[in-house]
Amino acid sequence: MTITPDGATPDRAAATATATATAPATAVATAKVDLVQVTDPRARFRDLVASEWIKLWSLRSNTWAFVVGALAVIGFNVGTAWDTYRYWTAQDALSRADFVRDGIPLSIAFTANAAMILMLALSAIGATAIVGEYRTGMIRTTFTAVPARRSVMAAKVCVVTAVTTVFGAVVAAASFGLTQAVLSARHIGVPIDHPGALRVVVASALLAPVSALLGMALGTLIRHSAATMTANVVILLLLPLVFSADRHWAAVVDHALPTGAWIRLVADQQAVAYPWTLTGAWTVYAVWALAAAAVAVTSVQRRDQ
Repeated sequence: MTITPDGATPDRAAATATATATAPATAVATAKVDLVQVTDPRARFRDLVASEWIKLWSLRSNTWAFVVGALAVIGFNVGTAWDTYRYWTAQDALSRADFVRDGIPLSIAFTANAAMILMLALSAIGATAIVGEYRTGMIRTTFTAVPARRSVMAAKVCVVTAVTTVFGAVVAAASFGLTQAVLSARHIGVPIDHPGALRVVVASALLAPVSALLGMALGTLIRHSAATMTANVVILLLLPLVFSADRHWAAVVDHALPTGAWIRLVADQQAVAYPWTLTGAWTVYAVWALAAAAVAVTSVQRRDQ
């Protein structure tokens, strides 16, 4: 048997050398395995949507906001219809004869006061969907778990848009059905196929997601509840009062606002100094919704949380 200088047999020395040579490769392979094990899969968009759905309904305040908002809007509309029903006999013969022709049943189906409540309530819900996360610091946890910020915000926009659209549709349809049922007791109600009736319902329903997306966009930019709600009130309520439609330049600004677009879609234009088209009003709806969604999705990319 041959003995090497260090006292080991040749077979044992060869085995030791082989083990030493393969050690780095084994370490690399182990590191690769560990790396594969700790790397999380990329979040799918449908998972982000599911997460945002849970977030929206996990807050009891959101549920109450939807319920109270719906009852307030429907209550204002039905209350106006009931007031008309109750004092119908006090109207003169000419007013009663022109009631339907002048489109009064449609204006009662969704009143301006109800629209104001809807806009304020839905803009607050949209703002809370993002401002609440900034206030609690949960937005940091969200973006740490999912670094793709735009995907997170896109999922939030999809959830808020879907929920508020359904909410608006239910409230607008219920308001129309109940108000016309009350008016029909005096034979002055109109069906849904009456000229302009469906447009009133659709325009009032879509006012909900437009307001919610505006609130979310402002919340993403401002990130403070009080300031965001102030901005909502200014855009949705105060600016339409400042830019009245009695002058051309003011009318142009008024027509570009969501409130002005809603008024055009639901009201008669015969006595308006500067009338505009229905297509223009629908376009204003679309531009505000798309612009607000784009701001909400893109503005979080380069800002610290």
